[in-house]
Amino acid sequence: MHGPAQGSATTEAPDTRLPPASLQRDGKATSSGLKGTRDAWQVLTAYERFEQVIALVLTFLIAVIVVIAVVHLVFRILSLILQGLVDPAEQQVFQAVFGMVMTVLIALEFNHSILGVLQRRHGIVHLRTVVLIALLALVRKFIIIDAAHAAPSTLLGLAASVLSLGAVYWLVRDQDRQAVVTEDPRGQGAPTP
Repeated sequence: MHGPAQGSATTEAPDTRLPPASLQRDGKATSSGLKGTRDAWQVLTAYERFEQVIALVLTFLIAVIVVIAVVHLVFRILSLILQGLVDPAEQQVFQAVFGMVMTVLIALEFNHSILGVLQRRHGIVHLRTVVLIALLALVRKFIIIDAAHAAPSTLLGLAASVLSLGAVYWLVRDQDRQAVVTEDPRGQGAPTP
């Protein structure tokens, strides 16, 4: 029989146990952010140290809130399943569950933006992230709103808000891409989506 050589079997085994690339990247980003903060602590100004400490505290607090929200979501879904109330056709249950899921996603994105402060990639307020969080909040509102009972002006206002924030996000994202390309003298910058 033709089988793989023992040497190749031992070199491939660790690769199959590695987490997906996105988890590796996020884990490296977190550890490099904290390590970078620790390494640069001596050269940071007092205010930069203050920002780093506050960012760490906020990251921890939001992480606690996310964990509590996920636990609450799990118990809520389990209780709905045990009571036999999980019916995908029932609009109120669907809206409530996905509204809670969107709330967790919004908190995760908010925490990710604060993690960017720890990595000193950008300042405390990053416009693109704020706009993205606002868009997620509006999408959540669209999920949980009862369109049959909502005033047309409310729906029109929400739609106009989504369009406006989408345009701002597109403009800021395009501006960020252009900045990355102009910073790279060879023009080979890989803009982020």
